Amino acid sequence: MNIPSTLKTTGRAALLGTLALAALGSVAAFAQEAAPAAAAAAPAAAPTPVLDTGNTAWMLTSTALVLMMTIPGLALFYGGMVRKKNVLATVMQSFAITCLVTVLWFMFGYSLAFSDGGGMNAYLGGTSKFFHHGITTASLWLPGVANIPEFVFSMFQMTFAIITPALIAGAFAERFKFSALLIFMALWLLIVYVPIAHWVWGGGFLGTAGVLDFAGGTVVHINAGVAGLVCALVLGKREGYGTTNMAPHNLVYSVIGASLLWVGWFGFNAGSELAADGLAGAAMLNTQVATAAAALAWMFAEWIIAKKPSVLGIISGAVAGLVAVTPASGFVNPTGAFIVGIVAGVVCYLSAVKVKHMFGYDDSLDAFGVHGVGGVVGALLTGVLADPAINSLSSGASLGKQIYGVAVTIVWTAVATFVILYVVKALVGLRPTTQEEVEGLDISQHGEVVP
Repeated sequence: MNIPSTLKTTGRAALLGTLALAALGSVAAFAQEAAPAAAAAAPAAAPTPVLDTGNTAWMLTSTALVLMMTIPGLALFYGGMVRKKNVLATVMQSFAITCLVTVLWFMFGYSLAFSDGGGMNAYLGGTSKFFHHGITTASLWLPGVANIPEFVFSMFQMTFAIITPALIAGAFAERFKFSALLIFMALWLLIVYVPIAHWVWGGGFLGTAGVLDFAGGTVVHINAGVAGLVCALVLGKREGYGTTNMAPHNLVYSVIGASLLWVGWFGFNAGSELAADGLAGAAMLNTQVATAAAALAWMFAEWIIAKKPSVLGIISGAVAGLVAVTPASGFVNPTGAFIVGIVAGVVCYLSAVKVKHMFGYDDSLDAFGVHGVGGVVGALLTGVLADPAINSLSSGASLGKQIYGVAVTIVWTAVATFVILYVVKALVGLRPTTQEEVEGLDISQHGEVVP
C-alpha cells in the first residue's frame, strides 16, 4: 500500500516530536536528581567577616589603659624622681611627646609601620595609608581572626608609639632643651621606632625570622633603653652630678605613677592578643606574677646589699618586672613569668645601681638600667621559657632567634640615635646653658615654677 507523502511527513514529525519530548523529560528528571548532589558537593561560600564586638570592646579598653601609662602614669613616675626645679619640664616632656607622636602617627607612622611596603616590605611599610587614607569604619584589622576596626588597631599601636620615646626622656632628665626634644623625638619616631615596629609586627624580616615579641620587648623597651643610653653618653652628665644632691623631690608622685603604669600594663600586654580570649587572660596573669616577683626581688636584693628596702627600689623593681615580662607575656606559663620576674628584679637592680656607678654614665632615671636591660632579659628568657601549651607559636622559639632580634634592635637603635642627636645638635643644640640648667628647666624652658 502506498502511503501518501504528506502522511509520511506528518508521521515522521510526530515520531520525532515524541522522541524529543521523551528525551527532554529524561534530561529534566536527571537534572532534578543531580541538582541536590551538585549543590552538596559545591563548597560553601566563605562568610563575610563581621566586627567582633567583644574583641572591639576589650581593645577600646586596652587602648585607654596604655595611653594612661604615659599620661599621667609615666609623667608622674618620672616627675616625682627629679628635683623640684625640673618637675614641670619633666611632666611636660611626656605630655608634649603624646601630642607630637599622635599627629605624626596619624600622618605617616601607621602607614610606614603597618601597611604593605611592596618590594621593601621586609624593611618598611608603604605610603598607601598616609593620613589614614582608605581606612573606613567598615575596615577590619585581621578580618576572620581579630575582627576589630582598623581605626581601633591604629589607635592601640599609637599608644605604643607614644610611650616608647617618652621612656627615653628618663635617661636625659634635667638637661635637654625643649626645642631639641621636639625635633629629636619627631626624627626618632620615624627613623627608629617605625621601622623596628614594622620589622617585628608589620610583616618585616624579624617577625618572619621567628623573633618572638608579644607586646614590645624589642620594639619598645630595648629600643627606648638603648636610645636612652646613647642620649646620656652624648649629652654628658648633669651639672653637679656626683657632688650635688639629686634626690627625688616627691616619691609619692612616683608611687602613683608606678601604680598607674602597673594597671595600664594589662592593656599593654593582655591587649596585644587583640582579642578577649584565653591567651589574653594568660598574658594578664603573667604580667601580675612577674611584676610582683620582680618588685620583691629588687627589694630583697637592695635590703641585703644596701641594708634598707627603699620605696624607690620596690617601685623600680615593679617596673623592671613589667618590662621583662612584656615580650614573654603571651608565650610563657605563669611559672615562666615568675622566673622572668625574679631574674629581672635582681639583674635590673645591679644594672641601675651598681653598673651605672661602675661606668660613671648619668642615666638620670634609669631608662637604660630598667628598660634596656629588662627588655633584654625578657626577650632572651622568652626563647628559653616559651610554652607551646600557652601559645602554639612558642614551639618555634629559640634563644638564637631571640639573640638575633636583640642584636639587630640594639645596633640599629644605637647608630640611628647617635646620628639623629648630632643632626639636632647642629640645628639647635642639645643642652641649655649651664646657668639655665642650674636654675632649673621649669623656669628656663617654660617660664613656670612649682610653688
